[in-house]
Amino acid sequence: MSPASAATPAPGIAQPLARYAAWRRAGDFIYLSGIIAVDPAASRIVRGYDDIPHEAATLIGRTGEFSSDIKEGPILAQSWYVLDRIRLTIEAAGGQMSDVFKLVQYFKNLDHFPQYSRVRKLFFPGEPPASTVVEVSGMLPTPDILIEVEATAYLPQR
Repeated sequence: MSPASAATPAPGIAQPLARYAAWRRAGDFIYLSGIIAVDPAASRIVRGYDDIPHEAATLIGRTGEFSSDIKEGPILAQSWYVLDRIRLTIEAAGGQMSDVFKLVQYFKNLDHFPQYSRVRKLFFPGEPPASTVVEVSGMLPTPDILIEVEATAYLPQR
């Protein structure tokens, strides 16, 4: 069984920032490369609530208080953006978030894990996937990137 390339990218799904596949199918498994909060088509890094849809910002905790939003906004917005790209990519492959059984989460600062965890529960309201959490010294392309998440899903070919 040889891995097959991902289909033509659908709008909104994870996109590579360099020469690598955003995702690949290998038999009944979908492997997603690490996803960061960058929209390569718009050359934009998600830095806070203003960079995600208003409804999402409200859902994940925008308070309207500058001191709270400036402190938690970047990690909450990046968490939402990354998990939403995973969702859109899995759906483009024919699956749903409940098909994701493993996440590897890389944090620039492990103190951000509780905020990320709150957002992750919105995307995985039932049984959560197996999880690995790692703190790293930095991530590409800039120091503004706080989190990267890779995912593996079981999605049997029909």
